[in-house]
Amino acid sequence: MSPFIEWLEGLNAKDTKVRAILRRSLAFDPGSFPAAFPYIEPFVTGDDKDWYRKAHYLVAGLWAQHWREGRTGPLLSVGRAGAEHQMKSGSTSTERRFIALLDADQDQLSHRLRQMLALVKEQAIDFEVLLKGVMYWNDDQKRTQNAWARDFYRSLSTETNSTKEKKE
Repeated sequence: MSPFIEWLEGLNAKDTKVRAILRRSLAFDPGSFPAAFPYIEPFVTGDDKDWYRKAHYLVAGLWAQHWREGRTGPLLSVGRAGAEHQMKSGSTSTERRFIALLDADQDQLSHRLRQMLALVKEQAIDFEVLLKGVMYWNDDQKRTQNAWARDFYRSLSTETNSTKEKKE
């Protein structure tokens, strides 16, 4: 577990209202909800990079929204979780939402990630990978988007191939 997620888990263990405040922060631009400052600012101290700070606020809010007591199972990337949701539900809208997420710019990212994580609410998300991905979202080579797309489509491809083999 990443130091940041451990930090959030520790805060949550002391006071469960932390999750409520961080969930509420998702209604605002990342890093602009004053009630969340006491929970995030001590962790991002010393960093004057605006996007780095906003990424921590966004992921903290998403962590709070997605948190479930006693959640088990392997931690999944957003791409893998989306693929699993599509395979279980058979919904083609999952792929459309996933592509919209991959195409999101910095201003749309918060909204698109909230939608996607609400869709995959049953899966255990790897928030350490999510935080790293969000911090590098604006990379010119789109490494995060490419990695998530590989996870999504390779997971679908693997499932499709194993289904074909079972039928033969």
